[in-house]
Amino acid sequence: MLLFTGLGNPGPKYAGNRHNIGFMAVDAIARRHRFSPWRRRFQGAACEGEIEGVKIIALLPETYMNESGRAVAEAQRFYKIELRDIFVFHDELDLPPAKVRTKVGGGNAGHNGLRSITAHCGNDYPRVRLGIGHPGDKALVHNYVLSDFAKAERGWVDAVCDGCADLAGLLATHRPDEFQNRIHLFLDAQGFGAPEKAAGARKPG
Repeated sequence: MLLFTGLGNPGPKYAGNRHNIGFMAVDAIARRHRFSPWRRRFQGAACEGEIEGVKIIALLPETYMNESGRAVAEAQRFYKIELRDIFVFHDELDLPPAKVRTKVGGGNAGHNGLRSITAHCGNDYPRVRLGIGHPGDKALVHNYVLSDFAKAERGWVDAVCDGCADLAGLLATHRPDEFQNRIHLFLDAQGFGAPEKAAGARKPG
């Protein structure tokens, strides 16, 4: 059994925020693979399904980003899920828009959701890093991540979520490196393979 956790903030006010792309990706996976309906569990919304013969619990914490670890830890304890089987999908300022990378453990790069999960569960869990670009100035980051994706950005956002949904089986079978390679090819085929092709791409200042 695996836990796919998307990071974001709950409620319609935040639904379109850059900080919520983790929510968007996990929701796309659940829809594509016809998971059960979402219901309130583990201080969040949860549903379940099967991908490549592996049972998956999808979780969207409703604790707000800074306390995401409380929800993840509750689901982890309930199902007795090992840390290596918790995949966390999150926004990544250090990657250009439409870039997706995977890693296990490592630094949390100032991401409060990751920091909370590490504090409650441990650090060596796999992460799916969904690039949203950087506003170019550290002082602008807070407002940037809590602002909605622009209309011009929706193409690459949808493509990233579709790629995660199409290729989720590679994560379910613990092939994150292959997932990273394949989603790169997928996004390139959609016209979002290079940062300059992604609408809204910004270079850090």
